[in-house]
Amino acid sequence: MSNRPAINVRSMDLHTIKVACSNCNLRELCMPVGLSGEEMERLDDVVATRRKVKRGEALFHAGEKFESLYAIRTGFFKTCVTTEDGRDQVTGFQMAGEIIGLDGIVNDLHSCDAVALEDAEVCVMPYDRIEDLSREINGLQRHVHRIMSREIVRDQGVMLLLGSMRAEERLAAFLLNLVQRLHARGFSQSELILRMTREEIGSYLGLKLETVSRTFSRFAEDGIVEVKQRYVRILDTDALTRLVNAVQPACH
Repeated sequence: MSNRPAINVRSMDLHTIKVACSNCNLRELCMPVGLSGEEMERLDDVVATRRKVKRGEALFHAGEKFESLYAIRTGFFKTCVTTEDGRDQVTGFQMAGEIIGLDGIVNDLHSCDAVALEDAEVCVMPYDRIEDLSREINGLQRHVHRIMSREIVRDQGVMLLLGSMRAEERLAAFLLNLVQRLHARGFSQSELILRMTREEIGSYLGLKLETVSRTFSRFAEDGIVEVKQRYVRILDTDALTRLVNAVQPACH
């Protein structure tokens, strides 16, 4: 169990408001498609609230009781675990339209921290109600299974990334994956603002901070990317793809 102080649920409730999935512009990203009007109304009743999370604050901590899944409406999160020697190991980055909290299903306890990298807002989905409703709505059940399967594929991709790729290949795969996910949300195919630090990128990719910075500089010198602090513009997508040797691990 974590010895961190428990989250003050009462104070969080001051930042919750009624939300309707049927009117959300991220609906197709985080909710099943093809539901009837009646089914959407029932889902609206389950996804009853939004919660605001300030930059640097945790949505949940490792060791806390698992109660809900969270659909990210705005903002960026990182998930991380604390190693035995006290270091924070980043295990993933999540953005708007994605679901977090699945780590808590297996033991009814969260196994990682989820920390906002910028001011964020999430939709709270009590898991027991989602479970009950998914038994009655096949589309929802399939969607939950698809999300779980995606997590498995994501983990496999990270293992491939860390086990067989050089630093240049790891960073190239990371940038390609990130810009593809952002493009699916209507953003540019070639420009992005990194919400995470280079140190956090290194923690996720299994690289030292100096290696991440050096690799960014090498990409810039080779005309592959343009980098200005956290702004990154991809100038040569084909070059990044060649670096990954045509392997696109799902490193979310």
